[in-house]
Amino acid sequence: MEMRNLRVLVEVIRQGGFTDAARVLFSTQSTVSKAIKALEDEMGVPLLERGSRHVAPTAAGAIVHRQALRILAAREDLLSEIAELKGLRRGLLRLGLPRVGGDALFAPIFARFRQRYPGIEVQLSEHGSARLRELLHSGELDLAGLLLPVSDEFETQELGREPVDALLPASHRLATRDSLRFSDLADTPLVLFDTGFMLHAMVTDAFRAHRLTPQVAAQSSQIGFMLELVAAGIGVSFLPRLVAHMHRREGVVQIPVGDPALEWRMALAWRREAYLPHAARAWLDVARAGA
Repeated sequence: MEMRNLRVLVEVIRQGGFTDAARVLFSTQSTVSKAIKALEDEMGVPLLERGSRHVAPTAAGAIVHRQALRILAAREDLLSEIAELKGLRRGLLRLGLPRVGGDALFAPIFARFRQRYPGIEVQLSEHGSARLRELLHSGELDLAGLLLPVSDEFETQELGREPVDALLPASHRLATRDSLRFSDLADTPLVLFDTGFMLHAMVTDAFRAHRLTPQVAAQSSQIGFMLELVAAGIGVSFLPRLVAHMHRREGVVQIPVGDPALEWRMALAWRREAYLPHAARAWLDVARAGA
C-alpha cells in the first residue's frame, strides 16, 4: 500500500472531487484517478461514490479514510522525530492561524519568537477553524490556533478570551442601546462568517438556544467585506471585542450582547500524544511567557 495513494484518497474526500484534489496535490486528474483505482483494486471494493457533482466515500471508503489519516499522521511524526535527531527540522515550525483574530493575538508572539529564535523558519497556514482542525489532525501542522472547546484528540494552551459583540448599522433602531439581548435581534438579518468558521456556529447556536431562528442574509470569510455590508444596512454581524476594535468602521456601531454573553476563547492546539518538534515547544514557551 503506497502512502501517496492514501494521501490522494484523503484529499479527494476532503475536496469532494477529483479536479479540486488534483489542483491541491499539484497533479493531474488522470493521476489522481489512477491512484484511487489502485487503492480500490488493492482493497477489492469501491471506496468512492462518484456522483455528478460531489464525490463521497462508501462505507469501505470511510474506513480506509479514517485509517489513512492515522497512518499519514504517524508517518509525519516519524519523519519529524528522525529529522530533528539528524538536525534537519530543528529550524521549522508549521503553524496554522485563524483568519479571525490572528493579527491581534499572534503578531506579538511572532515578534517575541523571532527575537529569541531568529534561525527558526515559521511556515504559516491561514484557514477557518474547520480546515485548521483537519490539517492538525492529519499531521500537516505542528500547532494551530483553535477556538475552545476542542475535541479530546487535541491538547491546548489557552491564549486569551474576549466577549463577542454585535455590530450594527449606525442607522439601526437599536444602535443607541448600551447592550443587547439575542431576542432583540430576532427579526434582524445577519451577516456572518461562512460555515468554515467557529464564529458562525457560535452565533447561530446562540440564537437557537433562545428558540430563535437566525435570519442569515449573507456569509463571507472577509471581515472588511462583512463590515461594508453592515454599514450598508444589510444586517447585523458579530466579532470578538478585540477584533472589532481593530476593525472600526464609520457607520458601524459596536454593542455588547448578553443573556448570557458569547465568549471567544482562543488556544494553541496540538495532537495529543503526537511528537511535538522543538520549534513547536519553543513557540508554546514564548506564548506562555507573554500570557
